[in-house]
Amino acid sequence: MSMRGIFGFIGLSLGGWVGWWLGAFVGITTAVVLSSIFSGIGLWGARWIGKEYLE
Repeated sequence: MSMRGIFGFIGLSLGGWVGWWLGAFVGITTAVVLSSIFSGIGLWGARWIGKEYLE
């Protein structure tokens, strides 16, 4: 597995956690939706960082 992949996995996990934490204040459905959205944002951001700083 490449470093970009590892960064992507970490960003995906952290983004999902943040989205779940924020959405849990409203309800379970909001937590699921925000977790999905923030997972995508975390994946994109982490892979961008990996591309910019590791290549």
